[in-house]
Amino acid sequence: MNVEYIAIVLAVLVLSMTLHEAMHAFMGYFLGDDTARLQGRLTLNPLKHIDPVMTVLLPLGLAVLGLPIFGGAKPVPFDPDRVRYGDWGSALVALVGPLTNLIIAFVAFGVGVITGVITSGGLIEQSWAGLLVGTMVSVNLGFFVFNMLPLPPLDGSRVLYAVAPEPVRRGMELIEQYGIMLVLLVVMIGAPVIGQVIYTCINAIISLFMTIYGV
Repeated sequence: MNVEYIAIVLAVLVLSMTLHEAMHAFMGYFLGDDTARLQGRLTLNPLKHIDPVMTVLLPLGLAVLGLPIFGGAKPVPFDPDRVRYGDWGSALVALVGPLTNLIIAFVAFGVGVITGVITSGGLIEQSWAGLLVGTMVSVNLGFFVFNMLPLPPLDGSRVLYAVAPEPVRRGMELIEQYGIMLVLLVVMIGAPVIGQVIYTCINAIISLFMTIYGV
């Protein structure tokens, strides 16, 4: 653990979550809802998207502790009634954020393979490039898995909304009223379990990446 590593983690966090939230805003706008644009969120300016706790303090704390890194940002506002395709449109708005993180991780992994910092033996982290690639992959996969959990207001819950029966949807709407505070509470109480789930999923996805890239 050193200053260089913390600087790289912080830079990756800000870049990854900015793209994550911006893609929510752009997808909502593409599907007919200009709520994010009216509130200044249709932008790549990180100051409009990052949350001091979920984007910076929580992930950096996990990094310092050597745990899987995950977190979030300021939720991008959108009006489900103004989005085309109803609940499925809302699900698309939600999914594009985590999928952006998955794509970033996939591309970073490919760059690592091409540059030789990722081999069949794993990641070579002795170099600055290896540290950067490893952080890009792990942080973005952590964000992808964490945000796909079906817990309101995380993105995965929007997919559940589209297929859940009405009683479940009403219950989820009640839970969502507590927003990010509920997520923080769940993280504090269930951090070991959540961390293990994320760690297992990340390893499975990395194995898939290795198969795709042939390493």
